[in-house]
Amino acid sequence: MATVRLAPVLRAAAGGAKQVSAQGNTLAEVLADLYRQYPALKEQIQPEEELSRFVNVYVNDQDVRYLQGLQTAVGPNDTVILLPAMAGGGQE
Repeated sequence: MATVRLAPVLRAAAGGAKQVSAQGNTLAEVLADLYRQYPALKEQIQPEEELSRFVNVYVNDQDVRYLQGLQTAVGPNDTVILLPAMAGGGQE
C-alpha cells in the first residue's frame, strides 16, 4: 500500500491522521481507495473528474502535473503527498 501524507488542513477529514495508507496502481486508484476510506476528502481534493487546481499532488516528491496526472503509476512503497494551495494576501 502507498503512504498518503496529508497537509494539516486535510487531517480533520481523515480523523486527524498525518498519513494514511491506500492501495492502487495509479494515482486515480489510490485516490479512489482514499475516498472510500475517508469520503470527506473527495470534496477537498477532487470535486470533479480532474484534480482540483487548488491542490498540489506529488508522488515521491514529483508534481503529478508533470508526470501522467491521475494515471501516474504508484507503487506499494511510494508516497503520495496532498497539499492544498494556500491563498494569501491582504487588502491594502
